[in-house]
Formats: sequence, C-alpha cells, structure tokens
Amino acid sequence: MKTITIIDTFGFFFRSYYALPPLRNSEGFPTGLLTGFINLVDSLHRDHGTDYLVFALDSKGPTFRNEIYPEYKANREAPPEDLTKQLPIAIRWVEKMGFANLAKEGFEADDIITTVTKFAREQDMKVKVVSHDKDLYQLIDDGLVVMYDSIKRKEIDEAACIEKFGVNPKDFVDFQAIVGDASDNVPGVKGIGVKGAAKLINEFHTLENIYANIEKCGTPRIQKLLLEYKESAFLSRELVKMRDDVYDDLDLSKFVFEERNYLSCLIDEFEKYEMKRALQKAKVRENEAGCHDITPPKPKTPLLTFESITLDTKEKLNEVIDELSKDILVAFDTETTGLDTRTDKMVGFSFCTSNEKAYYVPVGHSYLGVEEQVDPEDAVFALQKLMKHKIVGQNLKFDLSLLYNQYGMEEVLPFADTMIMAWLTDPGSRVGLDSLAQKFFKYDMKPFKEMVKKGENFSHVNIADATFYAAEDAWMTFLLYGAIKKKMELSSLTHLLKEAKDVEYPFINVLIRMERLGIKVDQAKLETLKKTLSEDLHRLTSEIHELSGSEFNIRSTQQLGVVLFQQLGLKGGKKTKTGYSTNEAVLQSLKHEHPVIGKILEYREYHKMLSTYVEPLLKLAKKDEKSRIYTSFIQTGTATGRLSSKDPNLQNIPVRSALGRSVREAFVAKEGYKLVSIDYSQIELRLLAHFSKDAALMEAFNKGTDIHMATAIKLFGEDEAKAKRNFAKSVNFGLLYGMGPKKLSDELGITSAEAKEIIANYFASFPTVKNFLEGIQERVKIDGYVETLLRRRRIFDYENANGMQKAAYMRESVNTVFQGSAADLIKLSMNDIDSMIIDEALEAHMLLQIHDELIFEIKEDQVEKISKRFVHVMEHIWELEVPLVCSVSVGDSWGELK
Repeated sequence: MKTITIIDTFGFFFRSYYALPPLRNSEGFPTGLLTGFINLVDSLHRDHGTDYLVFALDSKGPTFRNEIYPEYKANREAPPEDLTKQLPIAIRWVEKMGFANLAKEGFEADDIITTVTKFAREQDMKVKVVSHDKDLYQLIDDGLVVMYDSIKRKEIDEAACIEKFGVNPKDFVDFQAIVGDASDNVPGVKGIGVKGAAKLINEFHTLENIYANIEKCGTPRIQKLLLEYKESAFLSRELVKMRDDVYDDLDLSKFVFEERNYLSCLIDEFEKYEMKRALQKAKVRENEAGCHDITPPKPKTPLLTFESITLDTKEKLNEVIDELSKDILVAFDTETTGLDTRTDKMVGFSFCTSNEKAYYVPVGHSYLGVEEQVDPEDAVFALQKLMKHKIVGQNLKFDLSLLYNQYGMEEVLPFADTMIMAWLTDPGSRVGLDSLAQKFFKYDMKPFKEMVKKGENFSHVNIADATFYAAEDAWMTFLLYGAIKKKMELSSLTHLLKEAKDVEYPFINVLIRMERLGIKVDQAKLETLKKTLSEDLHRLTSEIHELSGSEFNIRSTQQLGVVLFQQLGLKGGKKTKTGYSTNEAVLQSLKHEHPVIGKILEYREYHKMLSTYVEPLLKLAKKDEKSRIYTSFIQTGTATGRLSSKDPNLQNIPVRSALGRSVREAFVAKEGYKLVSIDYSQIELRLLAHFSKDAALMEAFNKGTDIHMATAIKLFGEDEAKAKRNFAKSVNFGLLYGMGPKKLSDELGITSAEAKEIIANYFASFPTVKNFLEGIQERVKIDGYVETLLRRRRIFDYENANGMQKAAYMRESVNTVFQGSAADLIKLSMNDIDSMIIDEALEAHMLLQIHDELIFEIKEDQVEKISKRFVHVMEHIWELEVPLVCSVSVGDSWGELK
C-alpha cells in the first residue's frame, strides 16, 4: 500500500516555532521555525517512507465558516512577530523545493487535507497527516489514516484518540460539537466538558440521538444545558466538520515524493540565514540526486475529445434522428431528478452514434431564465423513433424502467449494455462508467457532484453545462461498447456476447417488471410487531441491567466490554484499540459463563429486527397507496452471478429464526391471490453430481432417494445413519463452500480429528467428487478462472495473490462453479416464465427471486394449474445428468411459505 503524507503547513510551522529554542542568526533574525521545517524535510525519507507529499495551506481572508458564524476565530490573538517574519520564507521554500502545495479561497487547510485524504483512500493509499490540530482527529482510521506528531515523532491512531479524549475518531465531530473550541471560538454546549461530552457521545454517538433521548442524558443539569444550547451544538458541528469536496478532482501523481535531496536548491538561502546544520544536509552526496534534477510534470491533455451538441427544439431533434440509418448503433442515456424511476422525472436524454460527437436533448430543466427546451410530448415521440435502432446503454435497466414507468413506452430489447458486458468479462471488477472510462481509455469523466449542488437535482443545472455532462455519458458508452467487445473477442469470450444477447439483455426487462410490481405488506402486522419488539427490548434492557448489576448502554460495545470483562470478570475478553471485542462469536463462546450473555444476544437479535427490517419496511409501505414495497435488483452485483437486491434488500430477511419468519408474515398476497414459492431442491448438490459424474451421487439423485441419508449411510453405516443425517448434510453442503475440518468441527461440535476423519471418509465414499473439486482448484492455478454452466467466467489472479488470497481463491472458485451455475438455471427459468406470463396474459406475477427460490402472486383459483406449468419450466430448463426437482409452497403470506 502506497503512502501519502499531507502536511498541515501553518499548523506545523506554529508547532515548530513554539517547540524549538528561539534560534537567531548573527543579525538577530529568527530561524527556529525555519530550522524545524528543514529538520522535517530532511527526515521525510528516513522516518516517513512516503510515496507522495503535499503541503496544505490556509487561504487568506474569510472562509465559508465565517459565513455560517461571523464570530468564528474572532478571538484569535495575532501571532508573535518572530513567527510572522519566518512564515513567508518557509512558504517560499516549499515552492522553491518543488513540493506540491494546495490552498483554495474560502477553505481552510483542514478542508484541503480532508479532500486529499478522500481521493487518496479511493486509490487505496495510506494517509499520514502531519499535524497536531485536534479537528483532524475525525479523519483517523486505523491502518489507513493516521496523524503524525513531528515533534514527538509518533503516530496518533484510534487508541491515542480514545486515550486522550475518551471517544472514537468516528464520533469526534459530534464530540467537538458539544465541547466546542475556545481557540477557534466554536461555542459548543457551555458547561459540558470533555469527560461529560465523551460520556454522552459514547452512549448516543450523534447529536440527533442525544436529543431524541434527552430524558436519558445524565443529570437534570446536563439535560438543561443540552436543551439550552441545542442550536449552538448543531452550529458547532457545522463549524468543526471538515469538508471533503474542496476539489472535484485531484491528480495525486503530481504529488510524488522522489528519492532526491530537496534541500540542495536552498543552499544560498541557508548561507544567507547562517543555518550551518541545514547547509550540511543540503550538500548533495555521491549517487544522490539534487532538487534541480526534478523534471517538471507535463500538463495532462485528454487523449480523447468529442463535440457535445444541444438539440433544444423538436425540429433540430427530429432532423438528427430522421437522418439515422436503420442499422446504426445508438448509445443512449437519461438524466433525471432522482433515482426512483417510478416517481422521478426525466430532465433530458443524450445519444451518440459516432466517436466524434454526441447530442443532449433538454426536456425538464427548471431554473430562473431557463433557455428553450424540447416539449416532453415531442421528446417522447422522438424517443419512440430512436428506440427502433440498436440501443446500447450503461445500466439500461434504469433508463428503460424510467421510459416504461413515466411514458408508457413499448418494451425495448437492448442491443447491448456496457455494464453487463464489462461484468461478464470480469465479474469481480468495478463496472461503473467512471471506472470503465479510466480502465479502457485513462479518461476522467466529469463528476456528477461537480454539476449538481447539494440539495438540488439535475433539473437545476444550466443546459449548456448539462449538455457536455450528459453527452459525455452517451459518447463514452459508445466508445466502451467497441472497446469491451474487442477485448471479449481477443480474450476468446465471444460465447459471452451470445450469453448476453440470449439471457442477460432479455433479463433486464424481466427485472424491470418485477421491480414495478413490488410486493404487498400488511402494515397492521408490522405495527403490531414493532410494538411487541419495542416492549421486548424494554423488558430485556431491565433484565440485562439487573443481571449485570449496573445500568449501561447495551448497544455501546465499549460499555458492554467493560461490564462483561471488568465488572463481571468474565474470562476470554480480548482488548482491541477501541476496547473489548463483544462480537457475536465472543458472546457465543461465553453463553454458558453467565445468564446475562443469552439476554444480550436476544437483545441484539430483537434490536436488529426492529431497526433493520420492521421500521424501514413500515416506512416504505406507508409511502405507497397500495401498501407495496419496491426493491431494486442488481444484475451485476455479485461475482458469482447471483442477483442482489437493495433499497430495501429483500434477500437477506432471516428465515431460520422465529423473528425472521414473523417479519416475512407481514409480506402478503393481494386480495384474490396467493403467494406461491417454487424452490429448486438441493440444486448445488445436483450440479455437483452433474459435473463430477460421481456414480454414487448420480444413483441417489436418479432414484430420488434422500441424498443426505444416502451420504450418512456411506459415512456412518446403516445403524447410525438416521442419527447422523445432519452431520452428512453439513458435509454435503460444506464442501461446496470450501469448508475445512475446523469449520466442520465448530459447526457440529466435534473435535478437529473427528471432522478430518469424516471429510476423509466422504471423499473415500465419493472418489470422483474429490478429483472434480481438486480439478476446479487446479484450473484456477493454471488458467486463472473458472466457468459456470453457461460458461460465465470468474477471474482469479492466482499468480499475483498472497497466501491468504490464494486460500480464499481456492474456496471461492469451487463456490462459484455451483452457486454461479445455479444462478444460470434460475435466470433462464425466469426469462421463460416471464415470457409465458406475458404471451398468455396469465393471472400471475413474478415478484421476488431469493437465490434458488422464486416467489409469485397467482390468482387464487388458478394456483395449482399455473404452478405446475412454472415447475415444469424450471425442472426442464436444462438437461443435467440428474433430474432437477422443485418444491412448491402456497400461502397468504411469505411467512407461510416453506
């Protein structure tokens, strides 16, 4: 990991001035600050080992904080004259040595540092901030971002922050909001000091949470102070919070720190100020480069350019579209007021048909003095003509969903989607437009946040600026289509171009339909569950406090650690930099040590269910007049090929716990319909039999016997098989996920030796399985990839991996073959079932996919007939060496489905 060192320039100079003796030359000119600065530069290579270096400076004049609070820093005394004499010289030296230095009007050095840190972390660099300014403690992130005290020559990490202030760096902004800062005239909450603030923050973490629980915040005096200075607290937080958007883009390569003697170009200056030690350090030794050997970086000029054209009348728009030849490739993109395609509106659309130019059609810009735009009706008419061409997009699911939902446009079968193409080429890589532009063309796209101000949307962007931004998206998509297609052809991946055309692109419309349908929620059930969970949490809180003998914030891991391992004296507590670890594994290991542990685990489960599922789902249901919840499916969200779901994620609602099932019971069928689940039975084990062609496995599946019982008989014999069926089940599934003896011993509660013996017996009983699984892993080492049933590839850079990564690749490669192939089968089934529903106008809707399971809403009187047809599709979607089998479950709620 490369390191970037950011120096808080003025902060360092001030610290240096006060830390060193008041040195002077023979004429009485002060040189202490300058000496400290030279000592730092000299020590950089030796003590820091940094790859990049940048000096951050405050700008002259007021900052945005003075606009928020005119009294900000109003009480600061003027710095000593000796210091102000040396400052301009030191800054001149920074420039003379060729170091990067950043300042921007209206911002402080701290904001510059925060912005550089953000860009550095995006590029996986470690950040070292040379400063003693406590405001910057909010940036500390162990192992990734540390502060460095150049006088004491030590790093300041999370532990140091907690030791000094009593709070974690991630809570530091809210902590400062209460404490305030007299030196900067940040008011805070008067009367509450560091210890009082730390206690509040460790319990509640944010100001919002403090004021939401004000009656629990300490003594009546503390509560009164908090209420009295509430406005001051929130103002203070605005003042102390660092900005990370000072620059929209930064080329960190310009800050490279080279193996040179940077001091060599200051020899004349050192002689002038009689700095003898500095002179010695500045002399260039043999084989050492001096600062004059630095080659200034050449200015970056984009290798790719294009012309962006505004089509702001229907005449201009139709003229361009009508001239397009029938078979021309059209890259297409939309700009919208937000990301919800059911409710947000189109602001404009862009398209591109060549490498040289791209067009933008403004439709819904809304600001004072807005220029001419195309009428929405005329735009939709033109779009209908445009969509008859070969449409290419980047994440077309979004754009097409918008056109279908807002304008009732006829379904479009995409010609290509560059995001899906990039994902198929390397499913573990980043497939966003910005990342792909960098990867294929080293091109920097214009950032969205540079276009849209905070609190506004794209409709507020002036049309001239919007034209370049939007046209650039379409133009880059056009270029990427050619580049990715060429890469796929050169990499012998043309079969994936066919897979995309036959499977992935039709699947886009299947997902759009599912997203638009949503699933109904019974609000009354959720309200009841919310009330019950809240009451249970209140009861559990009292029980935990009573059992532990003290009152504390159960959700605070720090407080919980102290109670368990210091007050109750439980053994096995491992202290980390932020306190004792109290994760689930630790608590499970202590379950039989004290009755409070079981209650804490129960509390955590109830709280997670309430805050992660019940409350958010209820909130979403209330927004919809039909009380339906709408998720977004992500086609390219996993490396194995499985679908993922977000906003909300409906694929991870627990199914094994009673609480999880109670949440699922709130998902219901609409009136006159039933919910139907069709689930592939033991799909991954059937795929194992298919791929490995193991005779024993194939015989078991072809005869329809219980595969886990068959495995148990082979492993443990007829007499013990029934009792040890679950052991066999754990082994059957565990081996597909790279389970080793330790994991198996933990899961089954047996010794590692017994687990090893069971695994050895398994492979002896199913000999071709072992050969097949080892063959997958060998192919990763040789070929660097594995393939699924549809020959989708997952890349593993085994050759350049470290030991830990190689072990992970061995597990993931096996998992990908089976999980990825199962994903192929269900995707093929979904395409066919969706076509059946549409073509025959069946009274059935496909609502959700939960990995190997599909959930439908089917007309009550047609459930049996339609379910059988769907099962037939799923069981005959692909001819395996063993039969595919599905199980069907029917109910009024998701919770009733097995």
